[in-house]
Amino acid sequence: MRVVGLISNVCGVASALMILTSVLLTCQMIWVRKINNASTVWQTESVIYLMIGATLIGLPYVQLVRGHVNVDLLPRLLPVSMRKALACVTFLSAIVVIGVMLFYSYELWHFAWSKGWKSDTVWGPPLWIPYLAMPVGFGLYLLQLSTDMIAVLFNIDAPFPEASH
Repeated sequence: MRVVGLISNVCGVASALMILTSVLLTCQMIWVRKINNASTVWQTESVIYLMIGATLIGLPYVQLVRGHVNVDLLPRLLPVSMRKALACVTFLSAIVVIGVMLFYSYELWHFAWSKGWKSDTVWGPPLWIPYLAMPVGFGLYLLQLSTDMIAVLFNIDAPFPEASH
């Protein structure tokens, strides 16, 4: 569980660095366009890829810190035993959905890699590079979800922990 938590924290740092890089590239792009009156070739596309990557690679970190929107009125009204059952059903549902996303994102990534797909822009980077964020992000998110479910099953973590203020 500690190793998975460490991996999720590394994902959070990587995601934050991707967002920071996107902001800096956007500033550079504005400078090139407005001040230098020149065109940009690769900046817009790289910012898009970095933001998508930050979103997907950041999934396990957000799960680790319980950063997703959580409506927990119903679980709080249930007895503790029912909370645990509801948490397990929720985790299993999420694991199935993310497992399907992982399967199809890996399939897309592999197809782009094996066919040598490139972006249809002037820059034309190989698409397997940005597409790799999908199976990696979903795979690590699935790992964090599974770890969280195990923690609930073995009473290491509460099914719906109290929100910190």
